Amino acid sequence: MDQIRAEQSQRPKEQRFTTGEILRTIQLPKATYYDERQRIAHPSTKYARVKQAILKIVEEGRVRGLTYGYRRVKAKLEELGIHLADATVESLMHQLGVQVSMYNRHRNHQYHSYKGHVGTTADNLLDQTFNETNPYQVIHIDVSQIKLANKQWAYISVMIDEASKEVLAFQVSDSPNRLLIMNTLEQLENQLPATATPIIHSDQGWHYQLPYYIQRLKNHHFVQSMSRKGNCLDNAPVESFFHLFKTELLNGFPPCKNLSEFKQLATQYVHYFNYERIPFKN
Repeated sequence: MDQIRAEQSQRPKEQRFTTGEILRTIQLPKATYYDERQRIAHPSTKYARVKQAILKIVEEGRVRGLTYGYRRVKAKLEELGIHLADATVESLMHQLGVQVSMYNRHRNHQYHSYKGHVGTTADNLLDQTFNETNPYQVIHIDVSQIKLANKQWAYISVMIDEASKEVLAFQVSDSPNRLLIMNTLEQLENQLPATATPIIHSDQGWHYQLPYYIQRLKNHHFVQSMSRKGNCLDNAPVESFFHLFKTELLNGFPPCKNLSEFKQLATQYVHYFNYERIPFKN
């Protein structure tokens, strides 16, 4: 004992205890200590396998014309047995440069179909109550636009089932005209059971105020409902779809070359949305 004390007293104060002595005192295995030092010195190695998995997931999505946000990447990772916190997945995607930024709606000059009172408006039967649980009872319709690489505009007319969130009708055109709206309604009619008489809820866009649209609804015993003027929250379910469509399909990619390419990608996305997309509440 006296010999050990003598040896320690001869050491410089800053080197009195070796790493090995400290590790033995706190009962920490050397392998654990040096592994952690390696991770601190080279943090990228800690999640090397996870990053490879993220890149593969993102690339698989891009091949299909889709972009994945961190929540969907996280869900895909969990299918592979990799369980990480939301913040960790988001951080890793940021490091890799594959995170999805918010879609900039101003870049595409959001389509405004309201032209004042050009026909007949209907009462708002929903009043922002979107709690229907049975399909084919409440259906939301709206039109949006996308700018293409050739400087032309593509117009999208869509109808969403409030209960199932399924896209029941989806049409694309180079003009927001009568034919676009009538084709959308025809597609819906072919999808619905013969006995269905849903509420068809829209904004006060000019398309939905005109006699040909109103009469088409009456012919099938559909009930017309309209949002209040300038209140997009009154038609939130379909607005939510457009946000997802633009974020997941278009954001992070070059604009579609022309209407034909856009139609092809949009059709693939709608199929993915209806049958494959991982559902989230928000």
